[in-house]
Amino acid sequence: MRNFKIAIVGATGLVGRSVIQVLEEKNLPIETYGLFASKKSAGMVFTIHEKNYVVEELTEKSFDSGFDFAIFSAGGETSRKYAPIAAEKGCIVVDNSSYFRMHKEVPLVVPEVNLEDAFHHHGIIANPNCSTIQAMLPLKALEDKYHIKRVIYSTYQAVSGAGKDALCDLENTNNLQPLKKFPYPIYNNCLPHIDTFMENGYSKEELKMINETKKILHRDDLKVTATAVRVPVQNSHSESINIELEKDFEMEDLINTLKAFPNIIVQDNPCSNVYPMAINATGHDEVFVGRIRRDESVASGVNLWVVADNIRKGAATNAIQIIEKLMEM
Repeated sequence: MRNFKIAIVGATGLVGRSVIQVLEEKNLPIETYGLFASKKSAGMVFTIHEKNYVVEELTEKSFDSGFDFAIFSAGGETSRKYAPIAAEKGCIVVDNSSYFRMHKEVPLVVPEVNLEDAFHHHGIIANPNCSTIQAMLPLKALEDKYHIKRVIYSTYQAVSGAGKDALCDLENTNNLQPLKKFPYPIYNNCLPHIDTFMENGYSKEELKMINETKKILHRDDLKVTATAVRVPVQNSHSESINIELEKDFEMEDLINTLKAFPNIIVQDNPCSNVYPMAINATGHDEVFVGRIRRDESVASGVNLWVVADNIRKGAATNAIQIIEKLMEM
């Protein structure tokens, strides 16, 4: 395998910094890194594998030096403007923003679920929403064996998913400082409000989960609904997922199906207080599943509690896993 050149756009943000950390951990065959951010962040220095890299201001000429891959984590407008420029210059872009996710010609990829879609790109591959990514692993496992009829999401999403200003709001424990991100205090509170509200009463975050689930699973017919809530937790999203299946199941077989799926860790022994928790998922790349129990209100239903690090598996790690597979090809 040859060595590659990779650009990291939004290198100084929460996800960008995690991208750098995960790349260091994986030690992929990368010979050159290019770190890019806004003008105000230019000049910062990061050390990767004992070599210093200076963050440069992102411009239309940033990709002239011939990068093989780029990970964008700088927001939708930055991706809209610069991702096509990078792609035109032969760079394969994995974009963390929501801008390209529902474009028909752009694959939306979770490597454990629909890796084959990544090989049909036109220069840009979209990283799904963080809350969608972690749900896809158990859903794919159950879809393949039992075929899913309906999904009901209830999310309990960490503050880090909203960025640095949101973390400042969480740290404002006396609620005396001006809020930087949220319309109401998040400390000691829950906000049933992630992203903007649409005319139908759903938030954009909820619609992202609904639409992205259908696209990733190639199931336009799938019935999906969602309620997304921000909770006063620093990192790692938790989700209650209610799934109605087409086929009946034995609980032991269903649990073994989840255990056998790549990068799922089942933690399910409630009698001993064993279940996934955000505090334990943080810093890991796997998806943790527990509180597995039959939904006795329908013929073939099951409830899952699903937890994952939203900055790693929900963003940085998923993007890097895509690139890793492309490198192997």
